[in-house]
Amino acid sequence: MPIHFETDRLLIRDWLPEDDAEQAFEIYGDPIVMQFIGSGKIEESVETQRLLLQRIVSRYAEVNNGTGAWAIAEKSSGQIVGTVILKQLPDGEGQLTQDYEIGWNLRQASWGKGYATEAAQTAIAYGFQNLNLAVIYAVTNPANHASIRVTQRLGMIPLGKTQKYYGVETELFKLENPSKDKTHS
Repeated sequence: MPIHFETDRLLIRDWLPEDDAEQAFEIYGDPIVMQFIGSGKIEESVETQRLLLQRIVSRYAEVNNGTGAWAIAEKSSGQIVGTVILKQLPDGEGQLTQDYEIGWNLRQASWGKGYATEAAQTAIAYGFQNLNLAVIYAVTNPANHASIRVTQRLGMIPLGKTQKYYGVETELFKLENPSKDKTHS
């Protein structure tokens, strides 16, 4: 099980579709969790969730640029609590842009524990240090106040509403790489 990042409480690792489908389905089969994710479509079964995880793992293997959608697991229990994403943002037609996004989603039972912030901080550090990104963005549904609070805890700067990504209106936030020379950005 390839571990990408580790924090005091969390392991951020690749999804293992065969092993993780049931836990993923508990998360993504929950309409409350899904209300701000994509179209809000709920996976129908553990099997459809497993197939989705396989597609996600394959897609990032094909892109092969260091980005991903990784499982967040509690160190103490091994339970998967959600996903952290570092990937290229798609434009309104679904074409990848040169802008990179940090994102997260968690099971309801794990809300309010600081896991999203903790996982995102680690993925952001990886994006800046290992991928040499100059800026990392976050996009949230304007009604997703919990995710907006996470962007604030991450020190991200609000840029207002945009329709530049995903073909929907989102709130846009950015964080600049502190080690980049600001005169050349």
